[in-house]
Amino acid sequence: MDVKFVISILLVIADGFTVRGPSAPLVAPLGSSVVLPCYVDKPLPMQILEVKWRRTDSDADSETDSETVVHLFVDGDSRPEIQSQDYHDRAHFFTDQIQHGNFSLRLDNLRAEDEGKYTCIVYSDPDSGETEVQIKDVERLLVSVSSRSISSYDGEDVTLNCSVDSHITPEHIEEVSWKKTDGDDDILVLLYQNNEALPGSSDEQYRDRVEFFTDEIPKGNFSLRLKSVRTEDKGVYMCQVFAGVLSASATVELEQLGE
Repeated sequence: MDVKFVISILLVIADGFTVRGPSAPLVAPLGSSVVLPCYVDKPLPMQILEVKWRRTDSDADSETDSETVVHLFVDGDSRPEIQSQDYHDRAHFFTDQIQHGNFSLRLDNLRAEDEGKYTCIVYSDPDSGETEVQIKDVERLLVSVSSRSISSYDGEDVTLNCSVDSHITPEHIEEVSWKKTDGDDDILVLLYQNNEALPGSSDEQYRDRVEFFTDEIPKGNFSLRLKSVRTEDKGVYMCQVFAGVLSASATVELEQLGE
């Protein structure tokens, strides 16, 4: 399952220093590494510094919140033994940056269950401050076809529909491939890569007979026009889309060919 996350930041000002995060939301896909920002506006004395990252999610069945320690820095060192097991070996400080006031946390191998509220709390006696980070699930990469099956006559032109959900912009789509998939080996029908169609990549039986609707690509429409349909074209076709670490596909069947 391909899932992405949106990270939003709240800012809290302490008496002696300001705890900051980014001014705009961040986006990270499932399985990637993401940095949860937390930094102060001036270096703090290491000998009286404590930084705690915690996760606090409200329990609908309880009147109290549960707290999970994601990571802790105290006494001049990271304390991985204090971490919750869910974050062990996945949550890391940038230890060489702490002396400069950067307490950001890198969370590796992002999971769907990482969705929730995170708080970075900075203590420097007698002051303290914090910033809150919310990781929320957002729409995954979706690829859809308007019909699961299409009928045609020999010699006609036919359109195999394929569209990508609107939150993925075409410039972030790295590859779209149309393949005939019902035989022993997949046959490449047409390829879109690096913002251009590559008709020379098509298998010989489809060369000069397939094309994208170029004007529709900016709208996320990667439908395929197959010209002069032949009996041997009958079968299942897959539209597969790659965008970063995300991928998704949909299939359509060309059937009931007649003279």
